[in-house]
Amino acid sequence: MRTIRVLVVDDHALFRQGLVSFLNEQPDIEVVGAAGDAATALALARELRPDIVLMDVNMPGEGGISATEAIHRAVPQTRILMLTVSDADADLLAALRAGAHGYLLKDATPDEVLQGIRLTYQGKAVLSPEVAARLVTHVREGTLNAQPLSGLSPREREVLRLVARGYTNAEIAKALVISENTVKTHLRRIMRKVGATNRAELAALAAKAGL
Repeated sequence: MRTIRVLVVDDHALFRQGLVSFLNEQPDIEVVGAAGDAATALALARELRPDIVLMDVNMPGEGGISATEAIHRAVPQTRILMLTVSDADADLLAALRAGAHGYLLKDATPDEVLQGIRLTYQGKAVLSPEVAARLVTHVREGTLNAQPLSGLSPREREVLRLVARGYTNAEIAKALVISENTVKTHLRRIMRKVGATNRAELAALAAKAGL
């Protein structure tokens, strides 16, 4: 039986360490690395080439969805399973668009997490039941993309509003008293959430939404 090589990514040290210990007790799973931020996760994924990355959504800096996108692009053979407290539709859809192969909530039982890892390794899609039910409802009712800006945070909406007014990144940074790198991070997240590929599309969406 081949061992499933797992990289654990979560910014909460106690949870991360507990998960590592639990997984290493399983005869068919080996934790090959652990990270608490997106940059370290990407570096370890490139170096270790794990079979599975267990990825949190909410982390400092780039965040789990950006890390998912980067790892999926850099190490496409590695499968990514989100393990998070966020049950927001916007995070679910953004994660799947970024390349995640599954989405589990942290209230999953230990057996559900193990099953999720094993099914993801087999190439199957894994979703927590409550998340899957909402996704099916959206598809059935045709509301999946009805409100593309509904998943944005208040700060992301501020950034989008200024983009729609023609502000440059430097002007947005000055107006909101943040760094240009932070502006760029917000823009990447906004584009990912709303499915846009450039500033013109963002501006059009903002105008349509009345921003």
